Amino acid sequence: MVLRWPQYTRLLVVKVTIVELTKQLMPGTDPDLVRPLERILNKKCKKIMKSSQVISASASDEGISVSFKKDDEEFSEIFQNILVAVGRKSNGSLLGLNEIGVNVDERGIINVDKQFRTNVESIFAIGDVIGDPMLAHKASHEGKIAAEVAAGHKSTNDIRCIPSVAYTDPEVAWVGFSEEECKAKGLDYGKGIFPWSASGRSLTIGRNEGMTKLIFNNSTKKIVGGGIVGPNAGDLISEIALAIEMDCDVSDIALTVHPHPTLSETVGMAAEVFEGTVTDLYVKPRN
Repeated sequence: MVLRWPQYTRLLVVKVTIVELTKQLMPGTDPDLVRPLERILNKKCKKIMKSSQVISASASDEGISVSFKKDDEEFSEIFQNILVAVGRKSNGSLLGLNEIGVNVDERGIINVDKQFRTNVESIFAIGDVIGDPMLAHKASHEGKIAAEVAAGHKSTNDIRCIPSVAYTDPEVAWVGFSEEECKAKGLDYGKGIFPWSASGRSLTIGRNEGMTKLIFNNSTKKIVGGGIVGPNAGDLISEIALAIEMDCDVSDIALTVHPHPTLSETVGMAAEVFEGTVTDLYVKPRN
């Protein structure tokens, strides 16, 4: 929400300052997916303050005085309005579940099994109260499984990935392992990146700032993750999610015929980049 706000308010001629505690907007997302969005935000916002901590905020005659700390230096600025967007947390501890014996941890998270049963067999839990990622489409999927199990059907949660989307302009979407996660897991990975500046469709709609990235296991050539930044990235990410769920390798994606000219064909072209068979731009051949 916080990154959408400056884009909405710009239409009302409002100058916005974004303050981020970490060194990167959208922490946890691969930096190359965030850069195209940040370049646009830098043009639309008054300024972006990264690696900055909010110390305090107080009312003054001029507006709201906010104190910051960055690189051991403290300073203040005056704002007319403040939007606080510092994440979400589970409210499981506020539901009185301890009275019926349901285990809830100190974070308000309810522990469940793969059928979304709590420690009380007849009680199920789904969505934000069972932990990250706190996404509506994740909760809907979990609800279906819980309902099937409660109705006596055989069902379990065996999904391999859950896509995430930042509904900014351009949109940023990702699914599966990020590069940072691959590094943390010690996975030998490679990537194929197709810049939208080489996409005929993106050029015709005047939106060539985007990119499509696929991440593969170098040993098996199986896809393990991917990300897209650009218009309708949230609509396009589902193909990558399906490829991960179906355990596709790079050839499965590269040899799938995509319609032309479309943004969706950038998924196939990103696979071709990794494979070394792309003809829409020059890439150094893989060994």
